Amino acid sequence: MARPAPTDLGEETVSVPGSVRFPVELVPPDGFDPARLETWPRVEGRLEWVEGRLRYMPPCGGRQQETVADVVATLVDWARARPDFVVGTNEAGMRLGDDTRAADATVWRRADTRRGDPGLRFVPPVLAVEVTGREEGERQLRDKARWYLGVGVPVVWLVLPEVRHVVVVTRAGASRHRSGERLPADALLPGLVPAVDELFVQVPA
Repeated sequence: MARPAPTDLGEETVSVPGSVRFPVELVPPDGFDPARLETWPRVEGRLEWVEGRLRYMPPCGGRQQETVADVVATLVDWARARPDFVVGTNEAGMRLGDDTRAADATVWRRADTRRGDPGLRFVPPVLAVEVTGREEGERQLRDKARWYLGVGVPVVWLVLPEVRHVVVVTRAGASRHRSGERLPADALLPGLVPAVDELFVQVPA
């Protein structure tokens, strides 16, 4: 889950070499509650609470940022004509089961959200989108897709800018889609059938 980049990081902040493999496990601070964002440590990067562990990832790189922006642009354009849905991004935080995790982009039913609520969401989104980056490749995101399905998220997109592919994961299985194709229709997301290339407008072919 993304935290605002502070100007006064704690004294315990340390630099690590580029050879470190992420995610790195952090020791939760005193008073930490994974359901309350105000108790999370202030770091430059991304945090998730998974299987009783606080996991840290560094900030996203350029290609990942640009791809997330393309995905969000597509989802927002679709949702503007469908007021029953709302799009989330900026490491959209959710507390599902015993874990607190975040997605690069999400679509919730508006009826399941509380407008203006600054805290985590406790209801599964209809769609969760994850984009591969330097520290998380397709294998790691397929693991996260299995977690999403297990906590009630029906549709997951894994967006792979390095090869310009999108893997759609549902309980029925997974399908891979390439340049020149469209993503498959799903009754839970009416009309959301973007061209694969639409999700990589800013990524060189």
